[in-house]
Amino acid sequence: MFKTFIAGILLGVAGAAAAVYYFPAVNQSREQSLIVVHPNHGNTESFHVNIPMDRVMIGAPSQEEPLPVGLEWPVDPRFANTRAELFKIRNRKDAVVGVASRIAATDAISGDIIEWVLHLPARGSAYVIMQAEPLEDGYRTGNLATGTREFAPLFGRVAEQWVADTSGAEDAPAGRIELTTAFVAREVEEE
Repeated sequence: MFKTFIAGILLGVAGAAAAVYYFPAVNQSREQSLIVVHPNHGNTESFHVNIPMDRVMIGAPSQEEPLPVGLEWPVDPRFANTRAELFKIRNRKDAVVGVASRIAATDAISGDIIEWVLHLPARGSAYVIMQAEPLEDGYRTGNLATGTREFAPLFGRVAEQWVADTSGAEDAPAGRIELTTAFVAREVEEE
């Protein structure tokens, strides 16, 4: 009886392992990173967000058409000058590779604030603080403040630019937000 019980447990574990192997519950595929490495040991990578298709959520005071439907922005004075958005982000091949959040706020003490968090599954997250005013050529730039996993040992800059769609195609987006990262590994001092 005891041998039958042990044999049943072992067969059950083997059957469960075979089922997980042949019928995975999660598709673990990852898009290839499209990073350009430069001679100075830095690297750049480009992402974009098609508007409005890639916008997952938008929250702001008096938002006429909240996304998702039914979202109610808090009626608190602390959030009166804040706008929060969530996006799917795409690589140069137009494949979705992660998500990003963009927070824009203003107050009397801190002034204007624009922050991005880019999260790329299996790679990590990058937290970027942008300059509030765009440059003359329409770009807004900012610095990588901190990161996790592959972004943790890096520092560098990120550029943001709005590019309106001029194709006139019926199903074309209104435009896209382009994000270009330029990161370099921090120097590690030997002890």
